[in-house]
Amino acid sequence: MIFIDESGDHSLVSIDPQYPLFVLTFCIVNKTDYARQIIPAFTDFKMEFFGHDLVVLHAHEIRKPRGDFSILLNPKVREHFMERLSELIAAAPITVIGVVIAKAKLKQRYAAPQSPYDLALRFGLERAFSFLHDNGQRDRSVPVIAESRGRKEDADLELQFRRITQNQHDWNLPHFRLALDQISFDLRFASKQTNSIGMQLADLMAHPIGRKILKPDQPNRAYELLEDKLLR
Repeated sequence: MIFIDESGDHSLVSIDPQYPLFVLTFCIVNKTDYARQIIPAFTDFKMEFFGHDLVVLHAHEIRKPRGDFSILLNPKVREHFMERLSELIAAAPITVIGVVIAKAKLKQRYAAPQSPYDLALRFGLERAFSFLHDNGQRDRSVPVIAESRGRKEDADLELQFRRITQNQHDWNLPHFRLALDQISFDLRFASKQTNSIGMQLADLMAHPIGRKILKPDQPNRAYELLEDKLLR
């Protein structure tokens, strides 16, 4: 299964100088590992801190606690929470593809630049195809779950996704075209509130990757936890 989430916005009209990036993460996980290891581990984690499993883990709300995450305003609780979350992420058997678009540079380089989302999707899917092909996933149907961003945005994403997976772009990569013939992708959309552990993992990965690119010399514990999981 592949879960996709983002950090930052993909607008090229108004670029936030504090975070001029668009990050798209692809979290790839084996279905058996997901069902037997990841879901139970994160369910236990939620039970420990919230008393139920209905809480959806959002990186933004963890960084700036509110609602259910108000418990993190207590320094001791926050320290324990982050330690446990770090352990779960470190132990999760996942592969991560991170795509970062520097939006100002993209605008400067091209007179009519592509949408950062579309561009990141192309780069990420290229690597995902290669990974799946190299790991024996031929003749398989692979679910790809993306965050829903609204009816129009979802329709635009689905159109771009179909163009890529139907090989309507000139990739000049023979093994990539071969993979397209042997791997079927099932695109699904999930809202931000959907209690999908895979979507929550993808969300937790995106911001640390962006921070690493934006401020490479700044301590970044969250990035260190996922660095070994990045597909190089």
